[in-house]
Amino acid sequence: MSDRFELFLTCPKGLEGLLIEEAVGLGLEEAREHTSAVRGMATMETAYRLCLWSRLANRVLLVLKRFPMKDAEDLYHGVLDIDWQDHMLSDGTLAVEFSGHGSGIDNTHFGALKVKDAIVDKLRTPQGDRPSIDKLNPDLRIHLRLDRGEAILSLDLSGHSLHQRGYRLQQGAAPLKENLAAAILIRAGWPRIAAEGGALADPMCGVGTFLVEAAMIAADMAPNLRREQWGFTAWLGHVPALWKKLHEEAVERAAAGLARPPLWIRGYEADPRLIQPGRNNVERAGLSEWIKIYQGEVATFEPRPDQNQKGLVICNPPYGERLGDEASLLYLYQNLGERLRQACLNWEAAVFTGAPDLGKRMGIRSHKQYSFWNGALPCKLLLIKVLPDQFVTGERRTPEQRQAEREQAAYDQTPDEPQERKYNKNGNPIKPAPAPAPVIEQPRLSEGGQMFANRLQKNLKAMGKWVKREGIDCYRVYDADMPEYAMAIDLYHDWVHVQEYAAPKSIDPEKASARMFDALAAIPQALNVDKSRVVVKRRERQSGTKQYERQAAQGKFNEVNEGGVKLLVNLTDYLDTGLFLDHRPMRMRIQKEAAGKRFLNLFCYTATASVHAAKGGARSTTSVDLSKTYLDWARRNLSLNGFSDKNRLEQGDVMAWLESSRDEYDLIFIDPPTFSNSKRMEGVFDVQRDQVQLIDLAMARLAAGGVLYFSNNFRKFQLEENLAERYAVEEISAQTIDPDFARNTKIHRAWKITAR
Repeated sequence: MSDRFELFLTCPKGLEGLLIEEAVGLGLEEAREHTSAVRGMATMETAYRLCLWSRLANRVLLVLKRFPMKDAEDLYHGVLDIDWQDHMLSDGTLAVEFSGHGSGIDNTHFGALKVKDAIVDKLRTPQGDRPSIDKLNPDLRIHLRLDRGEAILSLDLSGHSLHQRGYRLQQGAAPLKENLAAAILIRAGWPRIAAEGGALADPMCGVGTFLVEAAMIAADMAPNLRREQWGFTAWLGHVPALWKKLHEEAVERAAAGLARPPLWIRGYEADPRLIQPGRNNVERAGLSEWIKIYQGEVATFEPRPDQNQKGLVICNPPYGERLGDEASLLYLYQNLGERLRQACLNWEAAVFTGAPDLGKRMGIRSHKQYSFWNGALPCKLLLIKVLPDQFVTGERRTPEQRQAEREQAAYDQTPDEPQERKYNKNGNPIKPAPAPAPVIEQPRLSEGGQMFANRLQKNLKAMGKWVKREGIDCYRVYDADMPEYAMAIDLYHDWVHVQEYAAPKSIDPEKASARMFDALAAIPQALNVDKSRVVVKRRERQSGTKQYERQAAQGKFNEVNEGGVKLLVNLTDYLDTGLFLDHRPMRMRIQKEAAGKRFLNLFCYTATASVHAAKGGARSTTSVDLSKTYLDWARRNLSLNGFSDKNRLEQGDVMAWLESSRDEYDLIFIDPPTFSNSKRMEGVFDVQRDQVQLIDLAMARLAAGGVLYFSNNFRKFQLEENLAERYAVEEISAQTIDPDFARNTKIHRAWKITAR
């Protein structure tokens, strides 16, 4: 065989520039970049060295032959012409991978089959021995790439992808591949920082991929030193003596590197479930003396290496794949920026993110950005020098602080001469002052964010007296007052519930997202709430019972107060919270009118109106709903207020229940959904279509002198005119709208209905 071979090194998209530098440094000659690959010439020794030492490549492919092909027959014969007996035994195992199309081959599986057939036919013996297929651990892994009518046939020297170092048997939900992590570290300048004895910290380390890759770079460990299975192990062209020499050299280099005093490398992870898997990965890599992993939140992150050394903070924050992640992610990035400014002054930082808009919200400038791909997701690496002049925001120093800084600067710049020269202009001696600590504030809002904050504060102030006078704990503070910020914001005691209205298709998604982030940044400051107490959901046009469907499963209930009763709300698990704020006046009306009455609550949801009726002295309450989940919630609401007795909960289809009921009630409240097609009920309920039947059935259960209140939120709802011919009907919608919903009087309509 030739002393020099053509090699193809494949890599993740975006790493080609780094890989060619690495490969040339390891001995690759005539190197050229291709998409997701580097091509060049090398000796067998260099090919082995690339397998062992490349931190960035996925595979090292040794080209066996290039040949033109016009069709499948050309493919078959081009592969058949190779002396396969020089590469594998006739009873060996084989795997074939085929990429590209054209020349009559549009199916990669068919192409791979033709390559396999040619190799098997070449090696088949008279006795019937022939290679078999093993896709997991074959003796030989063959690649054929079809490129514009040329077939490039290669032997995979790597075996499994080189990013699989062998130490990471346990991983988190969104793992970063090891070679991508190494590339990010190299771009971030870690080899230089490590050579200078610097430290490294990852405040969101997951299972420790950055930490292990960083330690291997610092300790001069070959990334694939511990790999046992290679693509060349059973290859007949393998030169074991040459491989052994290179491997032993790598072992000696690693031993020498690990014998040096270890660098300070630390990881912190908020999820306790990832701590032990991360530590296990570190131990498998043989780096337990270099790396320590602790449980810790970003909000309290503070690297404290020995001897006040500086270094690199590196992390891969989550990008946000689920609806409602916006708030938690924005505040996570803001917390990261705050901790960098407060605890990492004069460090360097590298933030790798698939959400660069969030990266801009950290309140600290990046001096350089690099584009990468994490799989199919475009990402950015933001490089930051954590210096005061890099801060995007920062509170202005007081006159006293500025004077102290000037005096300290004057003292520092004065030559070491007699003390009489160290006086200020007033004749007072200048004394050394401690260097002023950097003053940190919340990130300054954008122009749009500040405008939004001003509106929130204006609304808050306008409703302040009313809220205090009425003792209201939960209310709406904003409802798309500014059309470009399309959301509803409700206060639930010291929590904020944000419902983002889906933007029209005519709105640029990037602009809508930017406005959302502006608003979320403004909310904690404008409303003076902790970031962790902001919950975001997206509200779209609903059909059926979609608004009641589960969004999450945290199961966390908060207790709030309204009109002297305590109610449970769940801000995270459902689109609605268990308390319809716009119906507050109706609930208070029911409380005032319920004394001594038998109260019926239809489509009761969490039975908040029943709790108010019981508080008002109702003789009894009956609450009907189809959902067991909400009836359990209703039971907890009643129990929380000591109203478990004489308050009945009935599970069932309201229409069917009314038809079978024979009891009478003095006060009835109906707040039906617009539409319902629950599996537990027969047919479909439509409030516009079924209103007459519903009201007739309910009025049949109304005692003499009783009152029925009917309300719903369907914007296009029209009450049937013939109802007024049989009953006394009075629309009371205006009386059931409190000041916090005065901006949106169409939130619901309500009627008072009595017998004539």
